[in-house]
Amino acid sequence: MTAANETSPHSAAAEPASETAPGTAEGITSHDLPLPAGLAKAMAENWDPAPAMPHPASRGGTPSTGAATFARNRAAVSAAFGGQLVVIPAGVLKVRSNDTDYAFRAWSAFTWLTGETVEGAVLVLAPSGTGPDSGHTAALYVREYEGPGTPGYFTNRVHGALWVGNVPSVADTGAVLGVATRPLSELGRDLEAHRGRPVLAPRGVDPAVDALLPSAEAGRLEQVLDELRLIKDDWEVSQLQAACDATARGFADVAAELPTVLAGGGRRGERWLEGTFWRRARYEGNEVGYSSIVGAGQHATTLHWWRDDGDLADGQLLLADMGVEVDSLFTADVTRTLPVNGTWTDTQRQLYGAVLESQEAAIAEVKAGADFLAAHRAAMWVLADHLHSWGVLPVTADVSCATDVEAPGAGLHRRYTLHGVSHMLGIDVHDCAAARDETYRNGRLGAGYVLTVEPGLYFQPNDLSVPPEWRGIGIRIEDDVLVTDGAPVNLSGGLPRQPDEITAWMREVQSRPVRP
Repeated sequence: MTAANETSPHSAAAEPASETAPGTAEGITSHDLPLPAGLAKAMAENWDPAPAMPHPASRGGTPSTGAATFARNRAAVSAAFGGQLVVIPAGVLKVRSNDTDYAFRAWSAFTWLTGETVEGAVLVLAPSGTGPDSGHTAALYVREYEGPGTPGYFTNRVHGALWVGNVPSVADTGAVLGVATRPLSELGRDLEAHRGRPVLAPRGVDPAVDALLPSAEAGRLEQVLDELRLIKDDWEVSQLQAACDATARGFADVAAELPTVLAGGGRRGERWLEGTFWRRARYEGNEVGYSSIVGAGQHATTLHWWRDDGDLADGQLLLADMGVEVDSLFTADVTRTLPVNGTWTDTQRQLYGAVLESQEAAIAEVKAGADFLAAHRAAMWVLADHLHSWGVLPVTADVSCATDVEAPGAGLHRRYTLHGVSHMLGIDVHDCAAARDETYRNGRLGAGYVLTVEPGLYFQPNDLSVPPEWRGIGIRIEDDVLVTDGAPVNLSGGLPRQPDEITAWMREVQSRPVRP
């Protein structure tokens, strides 16, 4: 299925039951009722226009609060690619199975440039001249759904307004987002005016755009986009703060459910808690920003424990790595490790304290001008020092390894720490991934960068190098930190991290019902 094809596995209502609908995946047959000519004629008559749909980025019809940011972002891309046609698609629906699709999520750079999140939309930056300083004219192409009086109103399950509801008008979209907006049906004709001009477009995001622009190349486009996205302005920081605040409420919901899960025997408690957080994410935003990691007991030692199908038991630790993606698609990424029954054992508290100390040392290094890896080195030094003092590491933290990025413990600490401490955060959970090493991993932090700080200790259940009582314990603490010209700002600092504060917070949230 392509963005230009209005038929799909979902538009099969107009087809005879024994035939395959146009656009349906090969081998899939429609079993819907045929559409008699009389019904088709009747369905085309006696309708008022489809109910109006306000744009989700507006509040009472007012322009989006991010419109100035989107315009700034487009201007930055225009300055980088003067004289070149730039085409950025939102992407298309992806099949989940048979004739059902995944919920749509727009290509991140597209939303960063427009504030739009709908399937099939396309941004075109058309050069105003041929020189590198000529600037661009922006046009956003959005789909108009099939409305009353058209056959697709009743037959098109993907873009028929009777099936899925109407969409904002082209004019309303432009007014809300602050950009000239045109019907998607005009995209092909408008691009004809630029035939023969060099064009930049990401490949594989929208097959229809690929077909319209067969000579397009991505070139440096994705790299430049991601490097521009490293610095967040005030509006983008406000979106990340909103995501962190919603995430904190989701964590409170999860903590409040722990006694209920334990009282019920703990069966598949990870799934119950995953669903609890997902409800908060859907209520307060668009979705979760990534698959939630909810690991109880030894599951916490698996870094990406996405099965979330384990039981909960009294005395375990729960490692929950979760984030709400708000409607603008900016996401939080937060981890807390909680004692399931609300009480730390001496061993749990000892190990947790080391991770917390390492995180605090790392956050202190998050400042403008510092190199990206400074926080990682600070955290690893603290953890390696603890591991040596506990008799786990045979060497002190200051013993270096020529092939290792960290000096602590000749790199041997990595058996228990496993991963890096930070990654960029923004409209993607692992933001700006196409940026060059010299601007990201080997670069310097600038005011407006937002990154995670997430050290951990993981003692595998089969690791004979640590005491038996440590085996199967995983601890991670993660926060989202804004770089400024002064002290770092912990955007997710509203969630407690100190052991006693955590248990007091758990008692407090468990004393009141979970509410929207």
